[in-house]
Amino acid sequence: MKHNIILTKTSKTTKGTVQLTGSKSECNRALIIEALSNGKVKVENISDAADAQTLSEVLSRKSEVLSQKANDSGLETQDLKLVDIGPAGTAMRFLTAYFTLQDEEVILTGSARMKQRPIGVLVDALRELGAQIDYVENEGFPPIKLKGSLAQQSNKVSIKGNISSQYITALLLIAARLPLGLELHIEGDLTSRPYVEMTLAMLQTAGIQHKWVDNVISIEPQEFKPTSIYIEPDWSAASYWYAIAALSDEAELFLPGLTQYSLQGDSVITEIMANFGITSQFKDGGVYLQKEVKPVFRKIFDMKECPDLAQTVIVVCAALGHEATFTGLETLKIKETDRIKALQNELAKIGVKLVEKGQVYKLDCSEKQIPDRIFVNTYDDHRMAMAFAPLALVVPEVEIEDADVVEKSYPAFWKDLEKAGFEVEVKV
Repeated sequence: MKHNIILTKTSKTTKGTVQLTGSKSECNRALIIEALSNGKVKVENISDAADAQTLSEVLSRKSEVLSQKANDSGLETQDLKLVDIGPAGTAMRFLTAYFTLQDEEVILTGSARMKQRPIGVLVDALRELGAQIDYVENEGFPPIKLKGSLAQQSNKVSIKGNISSQYITALLLIAARLPLGLELHIEGDLTSRPYVEMTLAMLQTAGIQHKWVDNVISIEPQEFKPTSIYIEPDWSAASYWYAIAALSDEAELFLPGLTQYSLQGDSVITEIMANFGITSQFKDGGVYLQKEVKPVFRKIFDMKECPDLAQTVIVVCAALGHEATFTGLETLKIKETDRIKALQNELAKIGVKLVEKGQVYKLDCSEKQIPDRIFVNTYDDHRMAMAFAPLALVVPEVEIEDADVVEKSYPAFWKDLEKAGFEVEVKV
């Protein structure tokens, strides 16, 4: 049963230590690498995020569901295995590629929203390589039926770089296991480049070499080497604490385990939030955040390489009445929800408009007003809940719909807010 949470924070000072869960992005990649390595690679500090737990269960076969449950779902499956990953988008993309190499037939499905999220670009690329994949309901969308035991016909495939880096990562993760390897041509600009770099760096840790020349990434067939991959805490989760610091009058926070030279593209939050007076000092095995009051001058934020930070930064700017312009938001419309529309709806509750002009988005804060309370709809999107939670430092009472949605990436979020001095009331 869904329940809401009411947030208040009387003190505008925020201090404390916050131990973040392992990175969902790193963990999902590492779990696929572990599964493909036949036991040579071990993953340490597996994330508590629901998405990572779902993927871990599927790969360890604990969630293997045979034809009875499959038939209960109304899908024509005969004796196929049904793998239901719920709302876990990364798991859907990565498992689509993974199951093409497994010696079994599978139907891969998910939540109602997952069935609206496109998978066609990845399916087309895998079919070019020789995979047998069919759509069960709607062309271009899950659920999909995968035959497995891919008989590779070619090692060359092209994929557009501006749709989702997860399609590219899914292909790169299986490349070394393909009989002919992979020559991946990226068409046009590459969105979320740091995520692709993260994938290649983690593969390299596991012994998989690559060549990246211009827009072509090549990986030869090769063996994984015995190693362990340690999952760093999640910089995406850290971004909400940067937002809290930015909206506090005073803030001193310590986030253990985060490193200055991270594989995670969202570590760029340190540079973005420096514009809002947040200093980041790396020492004692983590990062210290401190708020210094300063005017905000930066007007344009390009989120192309860190789209998961967009909601966080946009809400901070709106709360401060800072009329910034944002670019690189193209992928936000195909996430857990249409995040552009969701932001426009919720920001309107404090009188702020997010105006779309082509691929440029501008905040109009001319009619901004701070009500006594607001109700935030979350649209089944964990990042909507967490991006709007810091508004409790500005709005006396913030009610967040469907509080459990945060389990997707940061299950301890509400408890951590309590420890940091927020009053968190569960509304039954």
